Amino acid sequence: MSDAEWAVVRDLLSVPGWLSGRGGRPEGYCHRQMIDAVRYLVDNGIKPFRSGL
Repeated sequence: MSDAEWAVVRDLLSVPGWLSGRGGRPEGYCHRQMIDAVRYLVDNGIKPFRSGL
């Protein structure tokens, strides 16, 4: 995801509770990594572990 695309998407996501002072546990992954992972799966699909199946 390019920086320009991220600038558009970032504003659409909610702010995590721990950043806005509402408590909660910090997230393990940043939102950009999660969006990149979803886009990768949508683009490539979920492929079987073994190609012979």
